[in-house]
Amino acid sequence: MEWYFALALMLGAVCLLMLIGLPVAFSFIVANVIGAWIFMGGEAGVAAVMRGMLSGIANFGLAPIPLFIFMGEILLHTGIAFTAVDAIDRLISRVPGRLSIVSVIGGTIFAALSGSTIANTAMLGSVLLPEMNKRGYHPSMSMGPIMAVGGIAMLIPPSALAVLLASLAHMPVAELLVGGIIPGLIMSTLFIGYVVIRCWLDPSLAPSYEVERLPLWQRWKPFLIYVVPLSLIFVAVLGSIFAGIASPTDSAALGALMSVIIAACYRKLSWQALKTALIGTGKISVMILFIVAASTSFSQILAFSGATDGALEQLLKIEWTPLTATILMLAVLLVLGCFIDQVSMMLITLPFFMPLAAALDIDLIWLGVLMLIAIEMGLLTPPFGLLLFVMKGVTENVSLGTIYRAAIPFVGLEFLALGLLVAFPALVLWLPSLL
Repeated sequence: MEWYFALALMLGAVCLLMLIGLPVAFSFIVANVIGAWIFMGGEAGVAAVMRGMLSGIANFGLAPIPLFIFMGEILLHTGIAFTAVDAIDRLISRVPGRLSIVSVIGGTIFAALSGSTIANTAMLGSVLLPEMNKRGYHPSMSMGPIMAVGGIAMLIPPSALAVLLASLAHMPVAELLVGGIIPGLIMSTLFIGYVVIRCWLDPSLAPSYEVERLPLWQRWKPFLIYVVPLSLIFVAVLGSIFAGIASPTDSAALGALMSVIIAACYRKLSWQALKTALIGTGKISVMILFIVAASTSFSQILAFSGATDGALEQLLKIEWTPLTATILMLAVLLVLGCFIDQVSMMLITLPFFMPLAAALDIDLIWLGVLMLIAIEMGLLTPPFGLLLFVMKGVTENVSLGTIYRAAIPFVGLEFLALGLLVAFPALVLWLPSLL
C-alpha cells in the first residue's frame, strides 16, 4: 500500500471515530488495532501493538504528570487557591481594570502551583466573575482575562502537558519545563498591559468603584500569610531542578509533598479534601496515560506502514529553512486548534513534526515551547476551544458568541508573544542553558 493511502487510513479512522463521539484515547486505540491488523500481519501485529502500548507507559519519566496534577488538586480542593486570590485582591487597589488585573496575577500565581488550565479557569471564574459582573465589567474585561490566563498554566511549571509533550517528543523534560517560564511571564505582562491601557482609554469597560482604604500592613498581611508561603512549592520544584539535586520526577514528588504540608499548616487539609484530590488526580492521570499508550503505538504503526517516511520524504523535497518549517508547523497547530483538543493535536502532528525538526536541526526546546503556545491558543480559538466551554460552564445567561468575542483580543496578544519568541529564541533558551 502506498504511503499516502496508509496515512489517509490511519488519520481518517481517528478523525471519524472522534466525530462519532468516541473519546480521544479510544479513538487512537481502535485505529491502532485496525492499522496493526492491516500493516503488521493480523493477529500477531495486534499483539505486538498491545505490548508496545504497555511498554509506552512503563516509563518512569511520566511520573511527574500525576504528581503535578495532585499539587493543583490539593490547592483547589482545600480552598488555599481561593484564599490566595482574595489576598491578591486586597493588595491591588487603585488601577484601571482592578479585578481584571487581579485575575491575571492570581491566575499566573496559580499556574505556577497547579499546571491545570481547566482548574485555573474554573477557579478564577467562580471566584472573580460574579464580582466583576456585579461591578458592571464588560465581558472582554471579565471573561477575557480569566480565559487567557488559564492557558498560561500550560507554560509555567509545573505543567503536566509540558511533561506529556516532552515524553512523547523525546525532549529533555527539565529543560522544556524551565523554558516555559519567561514566555509565560511575557504573556502575563502583555495581558496586564492590555487591560490597563484599554480601561484607561475607556473606563466604561471596567467601572471604577471605591475600595476600602486599609493601612499598608493590613493590605500586605494576607499576601505575606497566604501567598508568599505558596512560593515554597514553586521553589521546591524549580529550585531542586536548577540546583541539580533532583530530576523532574523527584522535584514533582517534592512539590506534591510541600503542597500537602502547606495545606496541613493552614489547617485546610481534611480527609475529604485529600480523598477528592486523589480521585481527581486518578481520573485525569488514567486518561493521560491511556493517551500516551495509544500515541506510542500510533507513531509506530505510521512508521511501520511507511506513512511517516513517505510524508517526510515529500516534505524534504521542498527547500525549507528552519524558520519556514517552524512557521508551517505552528500554522498547522493553530488551524487544528480551532477544531480539536490539545492532546489530539500532539498525537496527530508529533510523528511528522519531530523527524522534520531533526532533519532541519531545529532546537527541540525552542520548538517545544512554541508548540505549547500554539496549542494553548487552540484553547481560546472558536469554535471548539476548550476554555471557551469551561467559561460557558461557570457563567449564566451568556451566549457563546459573547464568550468568543471576549477571547479574541487575548488571542491577538498571544500571537504577538508567539512572534516575539520566534524572532528572539533566546527568550526561550536562556533559562534552560543555565541548567
